[in-house]
Amino acid sequence: MSQPSPPTEAPAAAAPRSRILAWALWDFGATAVNAIVITFVFSVYLTSTVGEGLPGPTSPASWLGRALAAAGLLVAVLAPLTGVWVDAPARRRRALAALTGLVVLLTASMALIRDDVRFLWPGLILLACTAACSELATVPYNAMLRQLSTPRNAGAVSGFGLALGYFGSVLALLVVYVGFISGDGETRGLLDLPAADGQNIRAAMLLVAAWFGLFALPLLVSVPAPVTREPAERIGVLAAYRRLGRALRDEWRRDRNVVYYLGASAVFRDGLAGVFTFGAVLGVTVYGVSQADVLLFGMAASVVAAVGAVLGGRADDWFGSKRVIVTSLSAMIAVGTALLVLSGPAAFWACGLMLCLFIGPVLSSARTLMLRLTEPGNEGVAFGLYTTAGRAATFLAPWLFSLFIDIFDADRAGMGGLIVVLALGLLAMLGVRAPHRRATSRSVD
Repeated sequence: MSQPSPPTEAPAAAAPRSRILAWALWDFGATAVNAIVITFVFSVYLTSTVGEGLPGPTSPASWLGRALAAAGLLVAVLAPLTGVWVDAPARRRRALAALTGLVVLLTASMALIRDDVRFLWPGLILLACTAACSELATVPYNAMLRQLSTPRNAGAVSGFGLALGYFGSVLALLVVYVGFISGDGETRGLLDLPAADGQNIRAAMLLVAAWFGLFALPLLVSVPAPVTREPAERIGVLAAYRRLGRALRDEWRRDRNVVYYLGASAVFRDGLAGVFTFGAVLGVTVYGVSQADVLLFGMAASVVAAVGAVLGGRADDWFGSKRVIVTSLSAMIAVGTALLVLSGPAAFWACGLMLCLFIGPVLSSARTLMLRLTEPGNEGVAFGLYTTAGRAATFLAPWLFSLFIDIFDADRAGMGGLIVVLALGLLAMLGVRAPHRRATSRSVD
């Protein structure tokens, strides 16, 4: 992004490894919120336990979908505003601290949600607000990548952060499952907590809140605000949206490539999210994997994706972000096509883990390429738009997944819908001109 002139920071130098580790540890903690609160534990507790017996034609699961849709809309509206505000490098740590604190507070408040249908609505509000704040926090977090990397190592740093995040989700799931959830009696887990009134789940929420706060603290304390050449400009809400509009208009007139990339990345990132979201469903309904084994697969998949993110980050610095994205998406389409015609748990494990191996490089390089397409000093606007664009396409994978199942009258066909989304993202990505920066070179793919 080239517009307008926010305070710019001094040219980046190689950051100490301790600061890079502190940056990655934030993601290590944030993934616990995404995995346990939003995906696997609290959302399931709300829909299957708290909401049981809900009167009316709308199910708790449907209300959950509406709540998360509302959260997505909130992110789409506020992410560009957040991006404009944190374009001033000095504001990034403050914004990240505020949003992180909100996520910790909201998650801890979930301990108040008892097993009573009257608590469904407060629980859904807390869940939606947590999901929105968690995603908005990625705007200043991703913008900090410029402060901690150089063109030589941006891919490796991005891949390391993503990989540590995957490992964080695995460790958090293990701790919560073993300590709070395992078993089927009146008490659960190694901590022997009562299951009545959801006490074990509510206690787990306190752990997750403390987990995120603990691992976010090093970044908020150890990474100083960068030295800027001019003071941060005061900016209001309307002024921020006007600035965003000018930035988009000027970027479109000057070079439409960034806008093309935002569209392409929105499509293929939605395809990746679809693979994660619906993979477990297909494993149980189509390939004969047990529900217990799906949890094990999820942990294994996170480890494999983490390894892929590290390897992909290294490849990014050598071969360029676009080449890593195109190669990985092509491989995923090939593996997904094979999975369409294969059957059995072994095929699901083999192909599923191969898909996850390539998800990490795509996500890591997508973030790095956004950084490399962004003019220094405009990272906040860029990653605000990056988050908004991703939200704008979130309907595509679920829609095509269900459409293919309806057309072919088979759950297996849903994988075909996901392949179409990945293919559309790949085709769009081929038209993006991407800088390839190995060492100090500035060639274009």
